Amino acid sequence: MPRYAWVFGCIGSITSLRALTALALIAAALPASSAIAADRMTQPLRFFEGRTEIVSIVKVVMKKPYRSRTIGRGQILPDGSLSLVQQVNEDGQPPHQRTWRIKQTGPGKFTGTMSEAVGPVTVEEVGNQFRFKFRMKGSLSVEQWVTPQADGRTAQSKITVKKYGMRVASSDGMIKKL
Repeated sequence: MPRYAWVFGCIGSITSLRALTALALIAAALPASSAIAADRMTQPLRFFEGRTEIVSIVKVVMKKPYRSRTIGRGQILPDGSLSLVQQVNEDGQPPHQRTWRIKQTGPGKFTGTMSEAVGPVTVEEVGNQFRFKFRMKGSLSVEQWVTPQADGRTAQSKITVKKYGMRVASSDGMIKKL
C-alpha cells in the first residue's frame, strides 16, 4: 500500500502523491527577468524540450518526509503541445513513468492532461508565478505555485494537496533544465 493511502482509506486509496513532484517540471517553463526568460514568456513550453529534473521533499500528514527525483524528456509536437514523459523515483517506492500533454490556450493560460490526474490540468500565470490545479483519485485537490528564478533555468515549486479543504500533503522542490 502506498505510504499515504491510509489518509484516504474511508474514501478509497490513491496510488500515490507522486504527481506532486511532477507538476513542478511543467511549471519550470515560466519566465525569469532575463532576455532568455522573455523568449520563454512567448513560448514557455519550449523549456521542456530535452531533459529536465526536479528534486523535492514530499511531506504527508503523520508520515516521515521523503525525497523525490523526477527526470523528464519533452518534445513540442506539430500542434504546438508539449509531450512530456517522466521517470519518477521516490524513496522506498519502485520507479514509475508519468506522461503529460499540455497546450497553451491563451495568453498566460494552459490546459492538458497528466496520467495521474482525474480530469484536466489547468495552468494560469499569476503575476510572476504560475498556478497549477488538478484533481486526483480519493477526492484530492492539488495546487502548485511555481516561481521562476532569475537564471532562467530553474524555478522554485511549492505544492499543497487538500482533501475536503484540509491540507494532507505538501512538497517543496527545485526544477532545473538539464
